[in-house]
Amino acid sequence: MTVRQSIVFNGDLGSGKSTVSVVIAERLGLRRVSVGDLYRQMAQERQMTALQLNLHAELDQAVDGYVDQLQRDIAASGESLVMDSRLAWHFFTDALKVHMITEPAEAARRVLLRPSGPAESYISLEEAKLKLRERSESERGRFLIRYGVDKARLRNYDLICDTTRAPADEVIERIIDVYEGRLAPEVLGGAPPLLLLDPARIYPTEDIAGLRGLWDSTFVDEVAAMGETGLEPLEIGYTGEYFFVVNGHRRLSAALRNGFRLVPGRLVAEVDEPVVGDISAIDYFAAQVRPSLIHDWEAAHEIRLPLPEHALFTGDAVLAGEPGSAG
Repeated sequence: MTVRQSIVFNGDLGSGKSTVSVVIAERLGLRRVSVGDLYRQMAQERQMTALQLNLHAELDQAVDGYVDQLQRDIAASGESLVMDSRLAWHFFTDALKVHMITEPAEAARRVLLRPSGPAESYISLEEAKLKLRERSESERGRFLIRYGVDKARLRNYDLICDTTRAPADEVIERIIDVYEGRLAPEVLGGAPPLLLLDPARIYPTEDIAGLRGLWDSTFVDEVAAMGETGLEPLEIGYTGEYFFVVNGHRRLSAALRNGFRLVPGRLVAEVDEPVVGDISAIDYFAAQVRPSLIHDWEAAHEIRLPLPEHALFTGDAVLAGEPGSAG
């Protein structure tokens, strides 16, 4: 078993990075460094909000320069630690790079529950969603221009973890399992990232009627006995916004019926990478995922999947208010 030196976290605002990284640092006996805390302190000292500091940093390289040098120095020191930072994955080589994601409305709800301060304060769910998106877009643009890296590309990371429904203690256990080599080492050792996704947020790409053995109760019971960590990883595509299953519908269905909150996956293609032949992930998703297919999957598993924009203009669009609609 090979254990990497450090764990570096980044991801969506409101995804639980601080909560998870604090506990993992304590569990592993490692020092924790939070660049987010540092930025909030810098914003407060300048009497700015976090968003205002982000926008200011687009013009003033000294803001990022100070933090970047700090991260370079820590990475070069060889110290094993836990780092909560938007860009640590770019500076650290021998580290487990964890990217945490969550559904935007859930992220906004979480940040609204935090104690507000001068650097970060919101008055409504909609304002929180808007400001979080603006901050993320500001950072992404700044990193693309300044470093030539795209923080939204999943292949920058070793582990993608969706915290939308999974409680913090489950997320913590899974990350430690990955760090210590107990969970899906073949994915990390072969073609990372390993995906730990909420099965209720993964779109099907095949009609239920054509999936043989989908309702095999014996298989569902077998999956229940395996548990989330024993499930063979699904083959997953990613459009940049939506995750979809390329291979593994039966396993995904069984996971949903067993109430799993995380399922392992292997990234087949993201955004412009080909899924089959020269068909990109975006084009494959648009061609395969129709409103009727979403509706049938929702009805079978008692979940709701937001209707993707492309599906609003297809011939079998679902009426507003029905399962499969965006409302």
